[in-house]
Amino acid sequence: MIFVVFKWKFIPFKNVKNTTSGSKPGTLLTFYFYHKLHLIPGKDIIAMTTMNKIKALICLLIPLILIYALNTKFGDLPPVLRFLDPFMGFWANAESTKVQANRQLVLKNTISDVDVVFDDRMIPHIFAKNDHDLYYAQGYITAMHRLWQMDFQTRYASGRLSEVVGPKALELDRYQRHMGMVFGAENSLRGMMENPTSKSMILAYTDGINAYIHSLNKGTVPLEYKLLDFSPEDWTPIKCALLLKQMSAVLAMGSDEFYMSNILKKFGPELTANLFPDYPFKEDPIIPKGTKWNFKPISIPKPPAAFNQMAATNITTNQLEDGIGSNNWAVSGEKTASGYPILANDPHLNLTLPSIWYQIQLNAPGINAYGVSLPGAPGITIGYNKDIAWGVTNVAADVLDYYQIKFKDNSHKSYWYNNQWRNTKTRLETIQIRGGETEVDTVVYTHQGPVVYFQKPKLSLANNVPTGDALRWIAHEKSNELLTFYFLNRGKNYDDYRKALSYYTAPAQNFIFAASNNDIAITPNGKFPLKYKDQGKFILNGSDPNDDWHGWIPTNQNPTVKNPARHFVSSANQSSTDATYPYYINWEFGSYERGKRINNRLSAMSKATADSMRVMQSDSYSIFAENILPAILPKLDVSSLNATEKESFDVIQNWNRFYNADELAPGIFELWMKRLNDNIWADDFEIASVPMRFPSRDRTLQLITKEPNSRWFDNVNTPAKETLSDLLNESFKYACDSLERKYGAIGKAWRWANIKGTNVPHLAKIPGFGSKKLMIGGGKSTINALSESNGPSWRMVVELGKEPKGHGVYPGGQSGNPGSPYYDNMIDNWAKGNLYNLFFMHSINDKSSKVISRLKISSK
Repeated sequence: MIFVVFKWKFIPFKNVKNTTSGSKPGTLLTFYFYHKLHLIPGKDIIAMTTMNKIKALICLLIPLILIYALNTKFGDLPPVLRFLDPFMGFWANAESTKVQANRQLVLKNTISDVDVVFDDRMIPHIFAKNDHDLYYAQGYITAMHRLWQMDFQTRYASGRLSEVVGPKALELDRYQRHMGMVFGAENSLRGMMENPTSKSMILAYTDGINAYIHSLNKGTVPLEYKLLDFSPEDWTPIKCALLLKQMSAVLAMGSDEFYMSNILKKFGPELTANLFPDYPFKEDPIIPKGTKWNFKPISIPKPPAAFNQMAATNITTNQLEDGIGSNNWAVSGEKTASGYPILANDPHLNLTLPSIWYQIQLNAPGINAYGVSLPGAPGITIGYNKDIAWGVTNVAADVLDYYQIKFKDNSHKSYWYNNQWRNTKTRLETIQIRGGETEVDTVVYTHQGPVVYFQKPKLSLANNVPTGDALRWIAHEKSNELLTFYFLNRGKNYDDYRKALSYYTAPAQNFIFAASNNDIAITPNGKFPLKYKDQGKFILNGSDPNDDWHGWIPTNQNPTVKNPARHFVSSANQSSTDATYPYYINWEFGSYERGKRINNRLSAMSKATADSMRVMQSDSYSIFAENILPAILPKLDVSSLNATEKESFDVIQNWNRFYNADELAPGIFELWMKRLNDNIWADDFEIASVPMRFPSRDRTLQLITKEPNSRWFDNVNTPAKETLSDLLNESFKYACDSLERKYGAIGKAWRWANIKGTNVPHLAKIPGFGSKKLMIGGGKSTINALSESNGPSWRMVVELGKEPKGHGVYPGGQSGNPGSPYYDNMIDNWAKGNLYNLFFMHSINDKSSKVISRLKISSK
C-alpha cells in the first residue's frame, strides 16, 4: 500500500538563497512528499521503481497544474499570481501621496508644446497654443485618470460587456443593441463628423486617449482591468457619441404610456383625465407664469381618431421617479452684494466612484474655460469662462414613444402602415462572448425605430419594454451636441449662448446662463418633436401616419426667458411653462416642490453672495410636508395610539419640516406617506394582469386637501367603507410599527441619515471600492435631493464680474484609481455641503493657484 501526502507553502525569495543572477524577488512554491511503503518480498525493486515514477510524475504535474490555475481567470476571480505580482499586479496601482513636481513627456502628434499644471486636488489646467493640442491633451490627461471608467461606460452603452465577463452579460448586451444604442451613436457621430470643427475636436481627443493607452503596460493598466482580466483597446470616435447616448438613456425619465393606456381602458377618458391631468394642481414653472411668447407658432398637428384597438398589456414600464432631479438658478446683479450675477448648478444623478464628472480647465487662443467634462467627451459640459457661466438640468421632455405594430406574419418582414404593407429592415448585431461563441443577433426596424423585443428575456431592464412594439427615440437622431459646448466654452454674451443652443439635440436640458454684463436667462432646450397634445401619453398606433412625429418645434421657439422682472431664473425639473405655451413638450414633469422652495428663497433674497448659494444648495426644507401636514395631522386619533406612536406623533407635530441628518421625523413621515399612498390607490390600480401606475403626488395632495370625501379613499376590496381618516391612522401606525421592528425603540437609530443610508458605490459595484455610509441629510422633495445613492453629482457656484470666481465640489476625486489619494478625497467636503475655490488660471505661472505638479508635453 502506498500513501502519498502533499504539503505546500509559500516562502519569500528573500529567505531563499538564489543562484540565478538577475532574478526578481518573488515567491517560491515548495512541495513536500511523504510516503509509507509496505514492501512485498521479491517485488520491492519493482515497487520502488514504480514509486519513483509516480513521484516524478507528481512533481511534474502539480507545478504545471498550479501554474495554469493561478494564471487563469475562474469565474469572477482574476488570475491570482498575476494579480498578486508585486511588479505587474494590483500593488503597482498604489500611488504615493508625494507627486513629482516637474515632468516632461514627448507626444509626437502634438503640433506645439503644451503645459499642464496640476493643482492641489490634481485638477489639470491645460495650456495649449491651438485647438488640436488642447483636445489632444485633454484626451490624454482624462484617460490618465479615468481610462477604465471611460472604457466600461462605453462597453456598457454599446452592449459589449460579454467580451469581458462572458455569457452572464449577454442579455444586457442584447438589450442595449435592441434599444438602438449603437445605431443612435452611429447617427450622432455622422453629425459630428460632417462639421469640420467638431470633427477635428473629436479626432484630436481620440488620438490623445490612444497615446495614453499605447503608453501602458501590464503593470500600469488601471486596477479594474487586472481584476476583470482584460486589456484596454484603442479608443474610437464612436465611443464619444456612445457616452452622450448613455446620458440620454439615463435621463429618458421613464415610459408611462402602457400604464396610461391600461388606465384609459379600465376607467375611461373622463376619470383618466381627472386623475392624470395635463397640468398639475400646484406649479411654479421654469418660465415664469404670464411670460408672453414673441413668435407665431407653426401649424400644430391634429390628433387622429382614438386608437381603440390597443390591447391591454402586462408590461411593467419604467415609471418616472418623483423627486429625483437637478437644480440650477441664476440671480442678476440686482440681488447680489457685488452687483454682478451669480449662477448655481447641481445636476443630480446616480452617484458613483469614479465620479461621473471630471474637473478641468482648458486654455488656448479663443478659449479659457473651467468646469466639468464627461470623461470620454471633449470640451466642458458645465462651467464658466471670463464672461459667462452656464449649467443644466433635465427637461423630462416626451421624446421616447412606443408604437404598436401590426406585422403581416411571424417572419416580421412586413408591417401595416398607411393602408398598405411596408417592408421592415434588419440590423445584424455581432456580440462577442468571452469563453463562448460569437452571436449574431437580428434586430427588426420599422420606420419608427427598432422593435426591441418579440420575446421577453429574463432581464430586469427588459421588464420595462413591450413586445412587438417599435421604439421612436430622439437618441436615434443625427446630432452634434459637441458644437453646443464648443461655442459655450468660448461664449462672451447672450447671443453666443443662443447660438450654442441651436446645435443641441438630446438629452433635452434646461440651459441656464449668466453673463458679466448682467444678463441672465434660461431655456428648456433640445430638439423637440412636433406633436399633437398628449401624443405619447398613451400608446401610439404604428399603422397610422397621424401618430408619427410631425417634424420639430423650431429651435428659436423653444421656451426661454431673459432678464425677467423678478431678477432671477431657475429650474428643478418642474413644468417648463404655464399652460399658454402653444406646443406639447410633455404632459407630466417632476413635482414642483423643489422649484417652489428655490423660487421662494430667491424671491426673498437680497445682497446674495456665493455663500448664500452654497447654503441654499444644501437646503433640506420640504414644501410637500408643509403642504400636507396641516391637512392630515388633525385627522389622527391620538387617543388610539400606543406609547411609540404617541412619541412619533409628537416628533412629527414639532418637526420644522427640514430633512436634517439627525432628525427622527423625516423617516416617520416618508414611510407614513408611502403607506398612505398605497392605501389610497393600490386597491384600484394594482391589478396583477393589468399593470397601472398611481396618480401623481400632486394629484394625491389635491385629493387629500380639496376632496376629503372622495370615492378613492374607500378600499373596494373590503365590505366596509373606509374614509381618509381611516387610511391616515392605519398608515401612521404601520409606519411606526415598521420602524420599531427594523430599528428598535424610537431613538438615535431612527435618525434620518441612518435610515436613508446615503453612499457612493463603485461604478461596477466592486465591494470595497465605494464610500462608507454618509450620515447626511436631504431628501427627494428638497433642494438637496439626496436618496441612497442618487444626488448632487457636481455642485457649482460662479460669481461673475471683472474676474470670475468659481466654487465647486463633487462626491469623489479626480482619479479613477482606488489606490490613489485623489480617488475620493472630496467626498467629506461634499457631504458637509462645502465647496472648494476653483483656480481659474490665466497663465501657467498664475500665483492664485496651488500648483503641486507641472507636465511639459512636446512633440520631440
